[in-house]
Amino acid sequence: MANIKQQIKRIRTNEKARQANVSYKSGLKTAIKNVYAAVEAKNAEEAKAALSLAYKKLDKAQAKGIVHKNYVARQKAELAKAVNTL
Repeated sequence: MANIKQQIKRIRTNEKARQANVSYKSGLKTAIKNVYAAVEAKNAEEAKAALSLAYKKLDKAQAKGIVHKNYVARQKAELAKAVNTL
């Protein structure tokens, strides 16, 4: 454990940021799974609504620096391809 005051604070803030990022990533994965679930159920309207939410979450995660831009591009392409099969 650090004994420098600023480093102790840094450790605390890093942990808060890590937990926020983990939480956001979890929500992102859930949004992506919801799109695939709607496609599996062959529900076009629900799939499009879920796709819109997933796109929003992906873009926001990229803007916050939580995920890489290539990951976002790949996920968007795969999700759009899945929804277009309906």
